[in-house]
Formats: sequence, structure tokens, C-alpha cells
Amino acid sequence: MTAIISSPIVTDVVNPAPGKLRIQALDVIRGLAILGILAVNADGFAAPQSASLKPAMWLFPNEGWTAISYWVMDTFFHEKFLTIFSMLFGVSLFLVGGDGSDPKKGRILARRLAILLLFGLLHGFGIWWGDILSLYAVTGFVMLFCRSWQPKLLMGVGVVLYAAMALSAIPAAAYPFASPSVRAEAEAAHTPDPAVLAERKAKTLENMAEAKASWVGAYQLNTKEYVNLLSGNPWLVPQTLALMMIGLSLFKGGFLAGKSSHRRYVVAIAWGAAALVAAAWLAWQADVLERPVLGDKGLNLLLSPAVSLGYVAGLVLLLRSGAGTLLSPLAATGRMAFTNYITQSLVMTSIFYGGRGALMGHVDRPGLWALTIAIWISQLIWSPLWLSRFEMGPLEWVWRSLTVGHWVPLRKRV
Repeated sequence: MTAIISSPIVTDVVNPAPGKLRIQALDVIRGLAILGILAVNADGFAAPQSASLKPAMWLFPNEGWTAISYWVMDTFFHEKFLTIFSMLFGVSLFLVGGDGSDPKKGRILARRLAILLLFGLLHGFGIWWGDILSLYAVTGFVMLFCRSWQPKLLMGVGVVLYAAMALSAIPAAAYPFASPSVRAEAEAAHTPDPAVLAERKAKTLENMAEAKASWVGAYQLNTKEYVNLLSGNPWLVPQTLALMMIGLSLFKGGFLAGKSSHRRYVVAIAWGAAALVAAAWLAWQADVLERPVLGDKGLNLLLSPAVSLGYVAGLVLLLRSGAGTLLSPLAATGRMAFTNYITQSLVMTSIFYGGRGALMGHVDRPGLWALTIAIWISQLIWSPLWLSRFEMGPLEWVWRSLTVGHWVPLRKRV
């Protein structure tokens, strides 16, 4: 089976040539991932970090459509699209840097990652605390030394490392062999004390008032939030590295390039659907009933890759069925993923941060869904329009130009 392709691929950062083939499946998958990530990030724009992705700490009562809205995000989006994007980042390191046999490409890749780290720090400190680029850049420097590995080795190490990180998030009390007393103690600790919860909510409201008061207040809080995030990033490097390894293995093996057998994609969809049902049940317990299952975080981490690959398989089969034209706006969105990611932050902080919209704390989760869908639609429209005249997105152009040390052509050649 041949790869699903469209027009130009960015495998040669030094001398990009229009007309080189790019793998359309990767663009479509990346487009879906960058849109899906916004559905999760929306919480972090609309509320301080202490309330983001925490139903018990949310600024509105966690009931009715508020709870359902969060359950939808938690079930279908949380971790799933970040997992896809992490896998694709591992693929991009290989497409840019090759298999390690070319020292020149290796130096270009290292420079590209260093510039990405700078972009990430500027994004995190200057726009929004929830930046993921700095984590990808740092993890990418480790992955740089693994990109030449064979698919089986990448998959084996990636799966073991990822499983170890996920299982470490499941407390011993959650396993069947745990004694009833140990389990009861762990479940009690898993349920927040009302007094502690009230104290945390008061602090959240104080932080929110600071962020809404002015531009200075917003970015003082943003800086504190980002420093807090950076302090936790080292713990996320192994998990992110594992996903990059798994993604590159799946690309080299043909799965992410659209080369695998029809049966393999159908099996992936079946496994993904089963994992999604389990994730939906876990999320319902935690988000709607507010009775989280002990160890649910680790269980969700174990389930997420299966759901993610089910999504990927569905997209590949859609492309094979002739839906390439229908999915072309998604492919364009994926080709401009960097620009669209930063644009999402600019739009959302303009709505919620002080000195601009200052609506933090005023938009409940159903309203966040409306904003998210509006941004999805706008990016699906503007991405193909931009790429009809230009070779790449504006930030992709800046990134590549800085990487190679000169301005590369931006406008399409007539």
C-alpha cells in the first residue's frame, strides 16, 4: 500500500523545494491534534492553574451542563490529542534530522530544537503559562540520539517507559492485593477535605482578581504559573520521550504514514473504542458523580494511547476512502500547527486576561466549548486560505529561516 500524499513535504529544512511530496496523513492527524489540544487548554485560559482541569475547584458549580461539558472534554480530548501530538513530534525529528548518518542534518536539527526552546520560553512567559513547546524542545534533545533506532527497539523502549510512568501514577492501594484498611485510607486521602477545598478556592479567587485587574497583574500571575509548570516538566520528560519513540516507531513501520494494512487500522479502531468506553466510565465517576476511582490518573494514561491510535486509524481510513478533499482544511491546519497553536493562545488570553478582555472567571464550560468551536472553524478557514498564497505558516517561516540562518521563500511561486 502506498503512502497517502499531497504537496510539499518539509523533510529538507536546509533546502526546501516546492513540489517535494509530503505525507498527507501526517498533516491531517496533526491538524486534528492541534484543534483537539485547544479543547483541553481552554480551561487554563479561563481560570488560574489551581482551578484548571479540576472540577472540584472550578469557579462554577460542577453540575448539569457544566459537569457534562467537562466530561466530554475529559473523555474524548484530555491526554488523547497531546498523545498524538507528542508522537508526531518524534516523527518530525526524523523527517528533519534523518537517521543520524548526516552530521549536517543533525546540527540543523539541534539548532531547530534550540530555537523551539526559545519560542517556548517566550510563549510561556510572554503569552500563556500552559506552554508545551519548551518540554518538547528539551525532550527532543534526548530523542535526537534515538532517532536512528529500529522500529522494534523504539517501540519496545517506548512502551516500557510509558507503562512505567503510567503505573507509577497508580497507588499501591488501588491494586487487588491491597488490604481493606490501606484502601480505605487511600480513598479518604483521595477525597479533598471541604475546609482545604474552601481555602484553595479562596486563593484561586485571589489569583483570578490579580489576573483580571490589569495587564501587569495578568502577567505577574502568568509568570508564577509558568515557573510552577517548568518545575514539573522534568517529571514529564520520560513520558513525552516514550510517546515520541512510539510515534517514530509507528511511522517507520508505516502506521502513521498511512501504509499499514486495512485490517491493522480496523483493529486499532476496535481497541480504541474499547479504551474509550473505559475512559468514559472513569471520567463519569470523577467528573459527574465526583467519586473518582482510585488510580484513575494512571489508568487514563494507560488508555489514552489506544484511544489516540483509534482516532488516527479512523482518519487514515477516511483518507483511503477518498475523503482527502474533505479533510484538506484539516491538513492545512496541521501544516500550520505552530502558528495555529500560538494564535490560539493569543486569542484566548485576549479574551480572558486583564488589560484586554478580562473575562477570567466569567465563562463557564459550555461557553468555553462555544469559544473553542469558533476558533476551530476560523482556523479551518484561514489555514487553507493562507497556504493558497504562501508556502508555510508565518511562524513556521520564521522558525525555518532562523534555523537555516537566512530568509527562505514564503510566497508561492507562480
